[in-house]
Amino acid sequence: MAQLKMRSIRELNEVDLKSRLEQSRVELAKMRTDAAKGTLRKESGKIRALRKEIARMLTRLNEMKKQ
Repeated sequence: MAQLKMRSIRELNEVDLKSRLEQSRVELAKMRTDAAKGTLRKESGKIRALRKEIARMLTRLNEMKKQ
C-alpha cells in the first residue's frame, strides 16, 4: 500500500478512513510479527512510515469528531 499524505487523507470520508486505518493496523501487526521472527529484511524501514500513517489517520478522525 502506498504511503498516504495528509492531503489525500483529508479527502477521505469517515467510513473510508476507518477501513484504511483497520487495514494499516493489520499490515503493521504482520510486519511486526515478521520483524520479531527475523524474516523482515528489506521492509524494516516501512514499519516507521506505517506508524506515522496510522497517526495521521487518527489525527484526521479526531479532527472530524471535533467539528
